[in-house]
Amino acid sequence: MTGLMMMFLLVAIVFMLKVESDNERVNELRSIAERRAEQMKQAARLYDETREQLYRDLKKEFEFDLPRWKARLDRDLAIRFEEPEILFDTGKAALKPRFITILDDFFPRYARILSSARYRDSIEEIRIEGHTSTIWNAQTAGDAAYFKNMELSQGRTRTTLEHVLSLPAVADEKAWLIAKMTANGLSSSRPRLNADGSENREASQRVEFRVRTNAEQRIGEVLRAAQR
Repeated sequence: MTGLMMMFLLVAIVFMLKVESDNERVNELRSIAERRAEQMKQAARLYDETREQLYRDLKKEFEFDLPRWKARLDRDLAIRFEEPEILFDTGKAALKPRFITILDDFFPRYARILSSARYRDSIEEIRIEGHTSTIWNAQTAGDAAYFKNMELSQGRTRTTLEHVLSLPAVADEKAWLIAKMTANGLSSSRPRLNADGSENREASQRVEFRVRTNAEQRIGEVLRAAQR
C-alpha cells in the first residue's frame, strides 16, 4: 500500500510540475503577445502622428499658394496640381512656362520640409504621379488610348522629376532626394469623377506629389516578428 501511495504521489508531483511548466509557458507567450501589441500600437501611433504633423506643416507652408497654383493638399498628403492648361500642352510632355515657375517656387520649399530632421528618417518615398483622362483622340479609344496615355503620363512625370532635381536650391539635398523620389505614369487608371459618376476629364489630367512614410514598414516588421 505504501508503495502504491508513493507512486500516486510521484504521479501527482510530475503532473503539478507539468502544469506549472505549462503555466510558465502560457505566461511567457502572453508577455510576448503583449509586447508585440504594444509595439504595434506605438508604430501605428507614430504613423498617425507623423502624417498629421506633416499635413499641418505642408498646409502652413503652402496654404496661400495652392489657390493661385490651381492645386490642393489632401489629408492623404498628396499635393495635386489640377489645372491642365497650366501644366502641359495637349499630348505633350514638356513643362509649360507657368508650371516651371510654379515648380521653381514649390519644390525647394517642399523638399526642405521633407528633408528636415523631423521627417527625413521617416520618409520612404516621394512619388511624382502623372494622370491623364481616358481620352486620346476621336480615332483612338480603349486599350490603344490607355497605352498612349501611359507613355504620355510617364514622359510628363520624367520631365517634372528632371526639372525639380536640377534646381540649384535643392543641390545640397540632391543625393537624398534621388534616393527617395520616383516618377510614376499612371495613365487613366485613376480618373476623377463628377457627382453623377461620369469622368471629369479636366480634373483627371493632373500631376501629384505624394509622400509615403516608413511607418507601414515598421508595422510590417512587428507583424513578421510576431509570426516567428
